[in-house]
Formats: sequence, C-alpha cells, structure tokens
Amino acid sequence: MFPFRIGQGYDVHQLTEGRPFWLGGILIPHTHGAKGHSDADVVCHVLCDALLGAANMRNIGYHFSDKDPQWKGVDSKILLARVMEMIREKGYEVGNADVTIVLQNPKLNPYIPEMKACLAGVMMMSEEDISIKATTSELLGFVGREEGIAAHCVALIYKTDFKIDPLLSRLS
Repeated sequence: MFPFRIGQGYDVHQLTEGRPFWLGGILIPHTHGAKGHSDADVVCHVLCDALLGAANMRNIGYHFSDKDPQWKGVDSKILLARVMEMIREKGYEVGNADVTIVLQNPKLNPYIPEMKACLAGVMMMSEEDISIKATTSELLGFVGREEGIAAHCVALIYKTDFKIDPLLSRLS
C-alpha cells in the first residue's frame, strides 16, 4: 500500500433568503444562506468528502445521513472534527487540503483568512496546509444566477507510520 492517498470532494447547496450563511466554519453576512439538513457549510462538507475519499471511507452522507434527525441543523465543524478523528483512527494525517468555492456573491476574499484559521483549529493542523480560493461562474448557471453555491476540494493524506527510506529504495 502506498503511504500517500489523494481524495476529491464536491458539494452544492441551494441558496435561500433569510437563512444563516455558514462557510468555512464562519458566519458570512449575506441575505441568503445555504439550504441543507445540517448548517449546509459546503466548505466543511467538501473537506469531509475529500478526506473520507482519500481514506477509502465512503462519503459524508454515508456517515452523517440527512435522514438521521441527530444531524438536523448540526454545525458542520462537528462533522469535520469527527471525520478527522476517523481518519486518524485509521492511521492517517492530512498533508494538505485545497478548496475552491464557486459563488457569485458575496465576494469572499475578505473572509478567507478567518475561514483558514477556523478550519485549522477544527482540523488541528497548520493554516499553511489549508488553501481556500474563491471564484465566480462568470454569471453562468445556477451559481451565476445566485441560486446556489458549489465547492471542490482535493486533499492529500499520509500514513503516520510512514518511513521515507523504504520508499526511496523502491524508487531506485
């Protein structure tokens, strides 16, 4: 088994007027928020999916079903913290995670440092190892019409008992 694994996550949520807008673990001031069974934080959700996928542990819906009332309205940081426990129990640590948020409005650049700090705390890792970027869809599709939000994530995990010497000997 190779000691490094990569996972990918994707999530979308409808935007609804008057709902709180949780993103990257923080509350963003906006007239609309994401609709979902939990607090609908797409950044936390894509991180969960990327990490679970990398560890070959299925997806967020498998572990935290939207049919289960215990997850109704849950803070997605709780889900992310649980996923971190799960991958660590399996002997993995996160190398890095790269998130792209696709949203027409509001502009997110001012909030990215706070999101990174929040997520680093939840994941118990360095802010340097969490990348968050925001883009628009150039007014195209459901994101461009401001009907929804999408996010993508790629994450690298590695076995904590990994030793580099055996790997190098296999490569030569």
